[in-house]
Order: sequence, then C-alpha cells, then structure tokens
Amino acid sequence: MLIIATGAWRKSAHTAPTAAPPPVPASTARVASETVPIARTGVGTVMTVASVTVRTRIDGQLDSVEFKEGQDVKAGQVLARIDPRTFQAQLEQSLAQKSKDEAQLANARADLQRYGALIKEDATTQQTLDTQRALVNQLQAAVKSDDAQIHLAQVQLGYTTITAPLSGRVGARLVDPGNIVHAADANGLLLINQIDPIAVQFTLPESSFQAVNRALNTQHEPLPVEAIDRDTHEVLATGRLVLLNNQIDTATGTISMKAQFANAEHTLWPGQSVDARLVLGERADALTVPSAAVQRSQDGFFAYVVGPDDKVRMQPIEVADTVGGKSVIAKGLAVGDRVVTDGQYRLTPGARIVERQQGGSIGGGAEVAEAGEVKR
Repeated sequence: MLIIATGAWRKSAHTAPTAAPPPVPASTARVASETVPIARTGVGTVMTVASVTVRTRIDGQLDSVEFKEGQDVKAGQVLARIDPRTFQAQLEQSLAQKSKDEAQLANARADLQRYGALIKEDATTQQTLDTQRALVNQLQAAVKSDDAQIHLAQVQLGYTTITAPLSGRVGARLVDPGNIVHAADANGLLLINQIDPIAVQFTLPESSFQAVNRALNTQHEPLPVEAIDRDTHEVLATGRLVLLNNQIDTATGTISMKAQFANAEHTLWPGQSVDARLVLGERADALTVPSAAVQRSQDGFFAYVVGPDDKVRMQPIEVADTVGGKSVIAKGLAVGDRVVTDGQYRLTPGARIVERQQGGSIGGGAEVAEAGEVKR
C-alpha cells in the first residue's frame, strides 16, 4: 500500500499543470503621425561674439579704475584714468607755440602789405618783397604744424581716460591703481567679453553638408538653431545660423558652423559645451514614438510592440531623427502601434505585459505580489 500510494503521488505531481508566468508591469504608448522639424545636431562650444583686451595707449601712472570685476559695461563707459598732467602740459605748450607763430604771421603779413605798396613807388626791391612773401608762407605752414601738434596733444590727453570699446562683461582686473603702465605691456588692464549677443560654434558630419546647403538656398530666413543643455536636454536659447564655413575639415570629416543667440539672461556662457540643433525644415506625417521606446541591440534599433493579446514582440526599426524627446521612425512601425516605453529590461519576446499607471500601480486593479502571483 505504501509503494502504491507513493507511486500515485509521483504521478500526480508529474502531471500537475505549470503556472503561467505573471505579466510584466510596463508603460506603453501609441505610434503617432505628426509634423516634426527636420534637424541636425552637433556638439558645440559657446564663444564670445567679440573679445577685447583693453590696454593703455600711452605710458603713465594708473590713477584710478572705475569698474568692478565681473561688471557689465556699455560701450564708451569710463573704465580707468591715467595721470593726465604731463599730457595737459604738452597741450598747453602747443597752444602757446601756435599763439607765438600766429603773432609772427600777422606781423609778416603787415610787412608784406607795406612792401607791396613801396614796390609800386620803387621804394624797395623785388627781392625784399619776394623774401617777405616767402616768410609769410613759412609762418602759415608753422601755424598749420602747430594745429597738428595741438590735435596730437589733445589725442594723447584723451588717452588718459580709458573707455570701453564695446558693451560686454568685464573680467578680472589685471593692474591695480598706482602702477606705472605702458603701451607695450603684454597683459593689458582688463578683458571685456561680449556675451549678449553670444555665439555657438559647432560641427556637423560631412554627410550633412548637402542638406544644410539645400536648406540655406531654399529658405529666405536664416536657419534657426537651438542651444541645448547636454545634461538636462533643456533648450537654453534659440538663435540663427550666421556662418557655414567655406571648407570641410578633411582631417575630421566635419564642417564647422556658427550660430548667434540673444543672451540677455546669460543662460549661455563662454566656454560652455552645448548641443547645437540646426533646424532645416519640417517633415509632414512623420511617425513618432517617445524616445524611451527605442532600444538598441547588436543588430540595430528595435522596439517592443504589444499585440492584441498583450504579448510583446521585438520589432526592428529605423530611426530617422530624434526631436524633443521623440524619435522619428523611418521604417518598422505603423500609426497606432502600441510600443513599450518603460520596463523593457524585464521583457523577452512573447512575454505578457500589464499596463502600469501613474504612481507605479498596475492597470485594471491588478497588483503583483512579492511571490510573483497576480492578485485581484
């Protein structure tokens, strides 16, 4: 009896049905058809539109600086002053010399007029008249030379007040007041970077050149460019393309471009690395899915497509572009297809899924127990 019972138990255990694996919680989305921009994205570096090292144009003692480090300045704003006394004295000397020469010129002209009257009465010689006329011309030239010296002295005196050549952001102060500065100094007094507007220089593969060139020739407006944060993927600024370089770099197989952006809030900063997204046009009726649905294998891109029975299959796809968190599908999917956007790491072909709602709960009132059973 014991042997028979044991054999019956073994037979019963062998023939018991195996429990189906529980469904995998996942999030899904439908393939949509919409109009999306045609874009190319490259790695870029933020750079100033203009950068000027402010230097003194004369030698002298730096009397004062009238800016704060890191300050925004306007073109023409006074930045520093150099001791002006030497140059003021040179200007006064030139003015005095002109007054002296003008007095001599007035006297020479009067003598010339007298000699002109005397020559009519044969009271003087022609040589004396000619000599006096030459003296007048000489003194006239001296007065013109004095005017030039005065202008030079005024320019030199003007150089004692150093102003901003452009609007921008001031860097660190390179020389302190009280130091003797020279026009030949290598470092200058300060550096001004123009950061509003600001530029982004970026590169695209050589294969993108024809598309970019075609867009430039067919569109009347400058091509828009977006500067995108590389960590958060946030669009920091939108500007316009201002330069397509005149040659392709044969060493790297890329072509360089430059875009310009308004930067009133200083969201872009010189030296910052960003992704530059160049918009070439629009693609109508494009198939789009959330980029999270696109997976990569050694054979290329694929997505998990959910069938009517909630079972998934691996579908190879071709991705034409990625725009704003969405992938544009060139091949492999159709409008209305349901694809998995989250939870793919637990899926295998043929696995059954259950929709995960917001907050992590499972759709339809079901929940997965720790033991792996589905309770309702």
